[in-house]
Amino acid sequence: MTSRTTRLSSWLSGLPPRRRERVEDGTLAVALAVVNVASLLPYHAQVQRFWLALFLVIAQALPLTWRRSWPITMTGLMGIPRFIYDLLSVGYAPLPLPSAIGFATIMERSPRLGRWITAIAALIVIAVSQAFPGHNEPYDGIIAVLTFAAAWTVGTLSRARRAALAAQERRADVAEARADERAARAAAAERMRIARELHDVVAHHVSLVAVQAEAAASLLPGRPAEAAGSVDLIGQTARQAMTELRRLLGVLRDAEGSNPQDPSPQRSPLAPAPSLSRLGDVLAQVRSAGMPVEFRASGPAPALSPSIDLTAFRIVQEALTNSMRHAPGTTVRVEIAYEEAHLTIRVLDTGPGLGPALAGAGSLANGAGARGYGLAGIAERVASCGGTLAVGPREAGGFSVTARLPMR
Repeated sequence: MTSRTTRLSSWLSGLPPRRRERVEDGTLAVALAVVNVASLLPYHAQVQRFWLALFLVIAQALPLTWRRSWPITMTGLMGIPRFIYDLLSVGYAPLPLPSAIGFATIMERSPRLGRWITAIAALIVIAVSQAFPGHNEPYDGIIAVLTFAAAWTVGTLSRARRAALAAQERRADVAEARADERAARAAAAERMRIARELHDVVAHHVSLVAVQAEAAASLLPGRPAEAAGSVDLIGQTARQAMTELRRLLGVLRDAEGSNPQDPSPQRSPLAPAPSLSRLGDVLAQVRSAGMPVEFRASGPAPALSPSIDLTAFRIVQEALTNSMRHAPGTTVRVEIAYEEAHLTIRVLDTGPGLGPALAGAGSLANGAGARGYGLAGIAERVASCGGTLAVGPREAGGFSVTARLPMR
């Protein structure tokens, strides 16, 4: 029995919504028709025109099959046999349950005008039917009014519940759409962050490689020993670039669910995250490439948040890279000032200027630029930290990059 019920329930739940409603309401109609017939059988002797009475009580119930598709029409079709039954005064009359269920369906699913017209019509029909012979007792009218009042209550509560569920579904859809929008924005921001990181890593080390390659070419064949030193530096720079790229790609793999404890030989040792504490390595690389760099720090160095620390490091790295690219042979000065609430970074070069490659420096301060993404990436980093950035030519010659970041 349980398995049969389970199969029936599974079959019913697999039907389309409209067809499932029709099957449920058809089952209810047949059940009420059987109840009405069964309620008449004990009064067979007292009921006049018994076969007509059976037909009328069956006809009252069958339109329930379509009650949710056409509630007002079907309720009217159920009310007509009931009205005829009372008009003929055939004797015992069963409770008007089909009409009451149809009335409740109207209260649940029909617009306000249809509900009011149906309620008024129901009161008129009850009053008229009570005037027919065979309804001499007051409780007949009271029972009819109470039956339809209960149906009105059930339909109204069901309509309120449906409205609440619909509103909840709308809120859930809105919340899901907002969550998708936030996820898309977060994904776009993460893609931008990764693009900046890749640009900073590749641009800096490739610039060093290019400078050293040019130096090695100029030293050959007359000064092979010094050329060999430049070639060694190229190898060191390339290895450092690969290490930083492995670190960045390793973070992406971990974010996708890989196991950081995986002993697979494909997992290489990762370099520490870039920070101002490693700025000396960058300065040494630039100096080894033949560009003089002066460094000065003022104020006690506090513990910086990871985002501020990384941003400050990348600003200095990108500014040095631009100087090597566009102002070879210049002298660069790096100044870092630790203030009470802010960190100020200045990178100045004393060369003849950066030429047309950075002629749009004023627009780069706002995160745009005609060529390259270096200073635009700096502008985006500074803006994401809530800081300010100023870039442009110096009056005394050369170029400057000045960033002011909050400590936290």
